[in-house]
Amino acid sequence: MPKLGVNIDHVATIRQARRTVEPDPVWAAAMAELGGADAITVHLREDRRHIQDRDVRILRETTRVKLNLEMSITDEIVDFALEVLPDQCTLVPEKREEITTEGGLDVVGNLERVRRAVERLLEAGIEVSLFIDPDEKQIFASDSLQVQAVELHTGQYAEANDIETQTRELDLLHEAATEVRRRNMLLLMGHGLTYRNVEPIVEIPEVYELNIGHSIISRAVLVGMERAVREMKALLNPPASFVSDE
Repeated sequence: MPKLGVNIDHVATIRQARRTVEPDPVWAAAMAELGGADAITVHLREDRRHIQDRDVRILRETTRVKLNLEMSITDEIVDFALEVLPDQCTLVPEKREEITTEGGLDVVGNLERVRRAVERLLEAGIEVSLFIDPDEKQIFASDSLQVQAVELHTGQYAEANDIETQTRELDLLHEAATEVRRRNMLLLMGHGLTYRNVEPIVEIPEVYELNIGHSIISRAVLVGMERAVREMKALLNPPASFVSDE
């Protein structure tokens, strides 16, 4: 069954709405760990709209599970990652005007820029994942950079408004998953996954880890972070069916 990475960005979104000190994403990370999170994910955006440098520095010192830093490929952010040394860096596209990440990183169209960032991170001993669309060309390009993992963008599946579209997008994810594992890269998936749509993704056998943020934070507002994470973790690890010997 897949591991669960919990993205805590939107805890910081609430804090930054008032430019105050609470809620603290560092505390949220601790509660997520108690709930069973296998990784903590944060996206340090260039405009610092939610997660701040201070958050990443403290999380590096306090998290006991994998710390995954989502980041652009700009020199400034790469320099920061090399200073803090998270366990994993996930390279993502970034546009200042977007509300959230709108698609996968175009590795094919930005191959040399991505290569420079990847090489610097790998040289520092940081594992690298590329957040890409479930597209064969992007998978091939990612493999050529010798990254350890790719994270497939599940947004088109998650946002599908009808069964036919959802099924088509799920088929694309299955095909891409097979290709990723054929190339011996770890397979992660994320974006738009919720308590209602995650189960078909869990059934993709090649998936190593899912990164889920907004849905868990939304649930946590009502029931608390630890319980919200436990409930999602249960969906990722359903109990085995009992089979009688009789």
